[in-house]
Amino acid sequence: MRLIVARCEVRYCGRLNALLPEALRLIILKADGSVLIHADAGGYKPLNWMTPPTVIEETPDRIIVRKRAQSDGDRLEIEVAEVLSDVTHAMGPPDGDAALAKDGVEAHLQELLAERPAWCGEGLRLVRREWPTDIGPVDLMCRGADEEWVAIEVKRVAGIEAVEQLARYLERIRLDPAFTSCRGVLAAQVIKPQACVLAAARGIECVEVDLTVLRGEREPDLRLFAA
Repeated sequence: MRLIVARCEVRYCGRLNALLPEALRLIILKADGSVLIHADAGGYKPLNWMTPPTVIEETPDRIIVRKRAQSDGDRLEIEVAEVLSDVTHAMGPPDGDAALAKDGVEAHLQELLAERPAWCGEGLRLVRREWPTDIGPVDLMCRGADEEWVAIEVKRVAGIEAVEQLARYLERIRLDPAFTSCRGVLAAQVIKPQACVLAAARGIECVEVDLTVLRGEREPDLRLFAA
């Protein structure tokens, strides 16, 4: 990971054009091609960013980031006026990322859903657990009754970051022409309301799973619907 603290102007060209006037900012360039622009305020969310796959072109006073295979697509132009710090850190292989390590409950939930994927959608059948992508594995890859591909990410408690994680996996999976219509399902014991809103906007389905019912420890609640 490369961290640059620089006085810079940032211009984004794409579906919407945006300009960040010259100011002191943190530029993060990740090994997977992600580029993020942060200010020293505003919480965790970057002011601007580009998701992989990207091509990064650099001169002493400019960094240009564009989507790979899109010469006239989304483009991030960073005009560098002054560099205060430019350091690179080896973060180790992605598999060693402790932030993505599953706790016992989450791992058990994934195992049970692998045995009974129809909990995440009628007619689903498991193809593989830990389906690989070049930025990490998606928990379950299934196929539906119509042979459509369905990628399922399993969490104990799912927030906005879980939606973003699955969206990144789907972006990578859909690069393969055979998987362009792959849809995503986020399965969790609890899905936060904000995550449901973002998931709907990203075309991702949400499924809340009761672990005690899935284990067979109790019967599912009966629901009455008025005519």
